[in-house]
Amino acid sequence: MTADRMIADRRTLLRTTARLAVLTAGGGLLAACGSTGPRRADPGALAVHPGTVDPAGGDPAAVDPAWPGGEGPASPVPTASPSADPQPGAAAAAATASAPPSPPVLPPLPPGTPLEVVYGPRTGKNVALTVHGSGDPKLATALLEIAEQRGAGLTVMVVGSWLDQQPQMARRILDGGHELGNHTQNHQNISAMSPDQARAEIAQCAERLQRLTGSIGRWFRPSAAQYATPMVREQAKAVGYEHVLSFDVDPRDYSDPSAAELQRRVLTSAKGGSVVALHMGHQCTVDALPGILDGLAKAGLKPVTASRLFTPA
Repeated sequence: MTADRMIADRRTLLRTTARLAVLTAGGGLLAACGSTGPRRADPGALAVHPGTVDPAGGDPAAVDPAWPGGEGPASPVPTASPSADPQPGAAAAAATASAPPSPPVLPPLPPGTPLEVVYGPRTGKNVALTVHGSGDPKLATALLEIAEQRGAGLTVMVVGSWLDQQPQMARRILDGGHELGNHTQNHQNISAMSPDQARAEIAQCAERLQRLTGSIGRWFRPSAAQYATPMVREQAKAVGYEHVLSFDVDPRDYSDPSAAELQRRVLTSAKGGSVVALHMGHQCTVDALPGILDGLAKAGLKPVTASRLFTPA
């Protein structure tokens, strides 16, 4: 064989080898382009960047949006690893749901605040509208919305068993700028209970408030009684309540009077420092609240939460 023929055969072999190498390297890309499924990031895939030639011979801007004339900066596509969370959003939501709620911030009470508050300073213009928390959540929400539209704060003395059925109402009340208190777990005659039974009634409601809001609340109000007996006050203090919240105005809205009659009962009795006892779950209370708030405003009285009863109006 001549030297020229040997050189020609060698060149032919080199060209053939090079073509085979190119075809083998492009096999993965050709297979990916032929796939009808959605594309995903692949560490072994061929990346095309500005300044390189598109293997398909197309416009580089169609391959990389960051190319001048494209739609804008390309969004990086994360490469999934075997240990990665396939739904990072779900993990974040779970972390948020498990985070303890932030307790509400309450104004300090003045020194000398009595253990059982029946009313506040008579020389002031504040009036505390307290509401027993139970009943139809639609009526409860309607009552809250009326107060919020008028800039009034309510103190909801909530029943623990109601929170078991309507746990979302705890945050709804606080998020509306209102205040939450403890009105026992089952709303039974707490004065007739043994000390252990009374403490359990208070503690069970406190546990639910703590879990749902981050705080047991400042106030406790006995169930089926206007005033707390010494035994009940002792059990409330053992659970963590330094103050019992009573009231001096009881318009008996639980008897479902007309809205006009309920307004009359409240407005003829309320004065500076008064604590009014109302109830959720009664349509008459919802209907009467706008007129009550208007009447208090005409009398120069300001409806506030119980914790703000002692602050200047």
